[in-house]
Amino acid sequence: MTMYDIIDKKRHGKALNKEEIEYFVHGYVDEKIPDYQMASLLMAICCNGMEMEELTNLTIAMANSGDKFDLSPVNGVTVDKHSTGGVGDKTTLIVGPIVASLGCKVAKMSGRGLGFTGGTIDKLESIEGYNVIIPENDFINQVNRIGIGLISSSGNLAPADKKIYALRDVTATVESIPLIASSIMSKKIASGSKCILLDVKMGSGAFMQDLENATQLAEKMVNIGKLANRNTMAIITNMDMPLGLKIGNNLEVQESIDVLKGKGPEDLTNLCVELASCMLMLCTNKNKEECISLVKKSIEDGTAYSKFRELVIAQGGNVNVIDNPELFKKSKYIIEVKANKTGYIYKMNTSSIGRISCILGAGRERKEDIIDYSAGIELLKKTGDFIKEGDIIAKLHTSNNKIMEEAEKLYLNSIEISNEEPEKKPMVYKIIK
Repeated sequence: MTMYDIIDKKRHGKALNKEEIEYFVHGYVDEKIPDYQMASLLMAICCNGMEMEELTNLTIAMANSGDKFDLSPVNGVTVDKHSTGGVGDKTTLIVGPIVASLGCKVAKMSGRGLGFTGGTIDKLESIEGYNVIIPENDFINQVNRIGIGLISSSGNLAPADKKIYALRDVTATVESIPLIASSIMSKKIASGSKCILLDVKMGSGAFMQDLENATQLAEKMVNIGKLANRNTMAIITNMDMPLGLKIGNNLEVQESIDVLKGKGPEDLTNLCVELASCMLMLCTNKNKEECISLVKKSIEDGTAYSKFRELVIAQGGNVNVIDNPELFKKSKYIIEVKANKTGYIYKMNTSSIGRISCILGAGRERKEDIIDYSAGIELLKKTGDFIKEGDIIAKLHTSNNKIMEEAEKLYLNSIEISNEEPEKKPMVYKIIK
């Protein structure tokens, strides 16, 4: 078996077998296969796709390429959630405590943000003292004790994915559904949870721009999960406008607290109820209506919020800022963006708004960039709202006064105002089991 033969086979549209897949995955991690050969194979996969068995074998080989998290010592059913990335998506901070308060075990490893999609770990680190790196035994004990732990991903978790993704990024092979699916699911399988909910974002702020491609990705990931003996479900959700009203790390933590206290914005609250109820369905034999009722009750009676406090305390965070969000660090400058015409907000370029939050200091363009936890955007008006010229439609938070004028112009350019009221789009498009 040679890499040349594997590339040639895939170039002609033939399915690779398990041995061939394991050969190139482990060979690439061990640096026995050069970048130029792997890049050629990735392009062949991008052009010709992969069959389901082939894709599952790729995912499992990538999951087995490094450390795997053993959650078998956890007493109870473990559940994980993954979002394909969006703007203002702070749902993990909300649904994790909700589901844990209802008896499921949330042992979750999350990542940092890069580009316009925020990272859960950055949001958690905006809470003073919150420790995202704890020993495995302590993590397991914490999950057994309080039902939840949210930590940073292991440095050697699915290393094949890290290497392959870096190569995809510079070889125009990012936009391949099989490669996206295997990338996401290899990390989820290596993370160890028995139940997996996949939140596949669709719209102007997501990688998947249309329902057809979002459905294809969701179906492939659900099938991979099932073939890997994981109880898996996917939900396709709207990312044609930012989720909630706040974008940026400690701003999103504050909004998460609002939701957990029953005071959050409607779109974010409704989505979190949907996600949490799906996670509860995966862990139990309860039906959807019963799960929704339990989720809503956990918010109404304060048990979900109490569980979030427990999580923060367990991982060393300053719970005073949770109880009193006004204590979070604030930006030096707040720019009020005023509407330049009257009409309905017809459309929002969500990815553009996400990039503006990066310019303000809330995100990274490169892994080594330092983020400002207080920077971000408050949305006062969103798609479908009627505004008058001069109305304040957003507030931009930053400590960099050199970019204030540019950021304001970019924000105004990211929204489309029309005399016509836009059609209201659903928050949830489809659930795939």
